[in-house]
Amino acid sequence: MRSLGLDVGDKRIGVAMSDPSGIVASPLTIIERRYDAVDIEAIADIIRSNDIGQVIVGLPLAADGGAGMQAEKVNRFTQKLKESIDIPLVFRDESFSTDSARKLMLQTKSKKVRRHTRDDAIAAAFILQHFLDENYFAHIEEPEAIE
Repeated sequence: MRSLGLDVGDKRIGVAMSDPSGIVASPLTIIERRYDAVDIEAIADIIRSNDIGQVIVGLPLAADGGAGMQAEKVNRFTQKLKESIDIPLVFRDESFSTDSARKLMLQTKSKKVRRHTRDDAIAAAFILQHFLDENYFAHIEEPEAIE
């Protein structure tokens, strides 16, 4: 089952998608924010055309684990999104996903390419990959002890 990862911001929504086996996340696209209804329809189109089984949304939590103003904005948007889709939507802490995406871009892209590349979809891939890793490793059984 494919999963969709979202990094919801004020100006853009980074979108990432997993492979069909749900092991590897890759950046997919960036949705330039216009109106919630338009943005939600764009996400719903991606879900329909890619047979997505679940949506993982990055939630920007504060250092103390609490929800700040940006987390409230993401919550309001995702409540509207939930009304338009009929698949599970799961939140994951997105702390440091954008920073990680920027560091990766610094390591792998030339200065000229970095100027024209947005990190939103890469951040969404980080969020989604962490979720996939958590679930993959949670299903691996511990090896039996040798006596």
